[in-house]
Amino acid sequence: MARKVALGMLMVVPVLLAAGSLKAQEAAQQNKVIIGGGKPNDYASTRLLYFTPKGALGQFAFNYGRPLWKTEYDDPAKFDALTRGKIWRMGSNFWSNLYTDLPLTISGKDVAPGYYFLGLQRSADGSSWSLAFIDPVNARKNHFDALFMEGVPAGFTAPMHLEPPSAEPVEKLTLILTHPKDDLHNATLTLTWGHVVLTAPIKVTQSQ
Repeated sequence: MARKVALGMLMVVPVLLAAGSLKAQEAAQQNKVIIGGGKPNDYASTRLLYFTPKGALGQFAFNYGRPLWKTEYDDPAKFDALTRGKIWRMGSNFWSNLYTDLPLTISGKDVAPGYYFLGLQRSADGSSWSLAFIDPVNARKNHFDALFMEGVPAGFTAPMHLEPPSAEPVEKLTLILTHPKDDLHNATLTLTWGHVVLTAPIKVTQSQ
């Protein structure tokens, strides 16, 4: 009987060792350092610059990567799974961001001159969207990256208005700033991607 028990134990030990080895390999894979990037990517900018013949008076710009719309996003259930109740990176590659040296009001939210990383927040019920402003100092301190948005805190948000969907899908994420003719203080940010169209009013709160 003792011999059988001993043999049984000898058979169990290799199994335990193998299981431990697999866990060690999994842990090693999780901690493996991977380097990405290095190649040119599709990065865009939309900017409003205020100036006179004597020089610049101020500007603000949205800078962003341009991911492609995938046909699988046409399925509402799949698109909802990607966006509902989450902050989406609103771009690709490096952080989408806002640079402004002018004080702004975006959808009623005051935005002081500075540099902000951006995301796009969708409510849990899917009915509303907002620009999410992320502190770049905090992101740098904690090595946050837009590739891993879960757990990245938003400092504040500004609502975006959901417009009627575009009839034809917009292949690449596109941000455009427009303004009324001869109006120095008001502009509109329009985001289009796939069938999604979002807008936000922007007011320059400092006289030029």
